[in-house]
Amino acid sequence: MGTAPRIAIDAMGGDTGPDVMLAGAALALARRDDLRFLLFGDEAAVRPVLDRHDSLARVSEIVHCPDVISGDDRPSQAIRRAKTTSMGRAIAAVKEGDAQAAVSGGNTGALMAMAKLALRTMPGIHRPALAALLPTLGDNDVVMLDLGANPDCATDNLVQFAVMGAAYARVVLELERPRVQLLNIGTEELKGTDELKAAAAILRASDHLHMRFEGFVEGDKLSRGDVDVIVTDGFSGNIALKSLEGTARFVTDLLRRAFTSSVRSKIGFLISRPATELLRHHLDPNNHNGAVFLGLNGLVVKSHGSATDKGVANAIRVAARMVREDITRKITEDLANVSARAAEGEAA
Repeated sequence: MGTAPRIAIDAMGGDTGPDVMLAGAALALARRDDLRFLLFGDEAAVRPVLDRHDSLARVSEIVHCPDVISGDDRPSQAIRRAKTTSMGRAIAAVKEGDAQAAVSGGNTGALMAMAKLALRTMPGIHRPALAALLPTLGDNDVVMLDLGANPDCATDNLVQFAVMGAAYARVVLELERPRVQLLNIGTEELKGTDELKAAAAILRASDHLHMRFEGFVEGDKLSRGDVDVIVTDGFSGNIALKSLEGTARFVTDLLRRAFTSSVRSKIGFLISRPATELLRHHLDPNNHNGAVFLGLNGLVVKSHGSATDKGVANAIRVAARMVREDITRKITEDLANVSARAAEGEAA
């Protein structure tokens, strides 16, 4: 809890490189001054930007990396260049203990491939999962996983995702016993695949965990705020995520078109501006930026490539909070409880 997190930043990641990544780090530092940073990237590009942020420069060290992973690089290509790229070196810093977490806005597939190879999965975890916070109408955001790392999932994968998602919700949402549900085509117990029904049975029997399993949730209820953790396979999760993002853009674009269609509409916009600003803030992806690879022997956070400095700062905040709250220990303890309960059931 008292650890001053040291965060490895892939300074060359993201659409705009060092400018936004370092501005985000500076903003995160202004909000919480116990942060420390390792900045990985081309020193000729990173140094001039760092010199514009005096406070950040005092708590940061630049590690020169001559190579950068592009958005077009395949994961197999990225792995071969891990030792020379800013992304690969940032992950290696976590593996070697020089940093407690890594943040990158670069190529998602490359980041996942290199993180899995370098850090490996935690004992008891078969596959890592990509988790993120999504906005809701409730009092807090909802954690959703997996969002694309594992298109096909077995029963034990879904159970492990539930455990990891609940631990993450306990940290970032400050919930003692998060409400957990499995994404399904209906809420009835007989609906869904065999894997979903088997996972539900295991989670219903796991009332000793720090979660409340509440069955199934349908796709139209994802943003209602009635659940804290939504668990699914990466195929369905990625489609759901892109659908939610597309709907958010559709609504904002539709409002923009409606409010500029006539003089009367423009007057209506001025009158309703406080409400539309609230909507814009709620749907702004920068306020929810920071997808996490859960289940690895080290913490890696993926920032949106198009994130602003506010978005990058939020991703860093997520990483630092997981370090302070020791999320890896929480996941390990809950998995051990699941295994122990399963062993008791087999013995009985």
